Amino acid sequence: MTVEATTERVLRLLMLLQRRPSWTAAELAAELGVTDRCVRRDVERLRALGYPVHATAGVGGGYQLGAGTRLPPLLLDDEEAIATAVSLRLASGGTVAGAGEAALRALAKLDQVMPARLRAEVRAVHDATDTLVGPGVEIDAGVLVTLARACRDAVRVRFRYAGRDGGEHERTVEPVRMVTTGRRWYLMAWDVDRADWRTFRLDRMRAVTATTWRFRAREHPDPVAYVRRSVTEAPYRHLARVRVRARADRVRELVPPQVGRVEEDGDGWCVLVVGGEDLDSLAVHVARLGFEAVVLEPPELREAATRLARRLAAMAGPGG
Repeated sequence: MTVEATTERVLRLLMLLQRRPSWTAAELAAELGVTDRCVRRDVERLRALGYPVHATAGVGGGYQLGAGTRLPPLLLDDEEAIATAVSLRLASGGTVAGAGEAALRALAKLDQVMPARLRAEVRAVHDATDTLVGPGVEIDAGVLVTLARACRDAVRVRFRYAGRDGGEHERTVEPVRMVTTGRRWYLMAWDVDRADWRTFRLDRMRAVTATTWRFRAREHPDPVAYVRRSVTEAPYRHLARVRVRARADRVRELVPPQVGRVEEDGDGWCVLVVGGEDLDSLAVHVARLGFEAVVLEPPELREAATRLARRLAAMAGPGG
């Protein structure tokens, strides 16, 4: 067998090991069309190149590609390469500080070795796609990594948090999950000092440090639903409930999750829960949706809607 054939087979073996968590020797031999003994020799070749291939003996045992001290080269099939390249292009305009530059560097490396036919497909997808980038707040990538590890390892985190009053307060929390709305990142965590669940904006955190104090996971609300409720209700002076004559999915297309919550109500109606600092602005916001709507609460919003209607009628003039 030629050196080229052996090299090609070893690369195919590496691709198989990267595709699935575990393989038996018999499965690998069948995929490669060789004997179990040949598989063992190729595994040793990969180990000599620095790939940490672990072997487990006995029934149910097999080979597994482990984590090493450095990131080894990855082998991607056509679909994986296209998906990775498109994702890197999108990440270049993301809200994680430094991620855009890192994504561009990774994309440049991938583009350099990508076959021309795949490069053309990636460019076609990119040219046919526009991204609406809102005024998102950049988050330090180190903060994301620290919090992600703390969530995974169930360890407490300490940080200084900038409140709405402008002052900073020391907080100690037991983190559960991070949630992003596309514009902002939030952490759902158990606040140790206040003995209650809280939502924290990552861009308001300072000096984030993971401690060595491990905590026992407790029953918690659904993180996505909890954060959605927190960011749409808690921060505002007024909370409105408005019945809207439209499908819930249609209203969700117009109202971002960080702005309002939409509940099913049946018979072609839904309920919009939205907060705001000013009732007149809330009335305008609901009117701009363009659907028939009925204010459920608060009563003051009905008065604001009446004032808005009068102003609009006056704008239309005597013949309106």
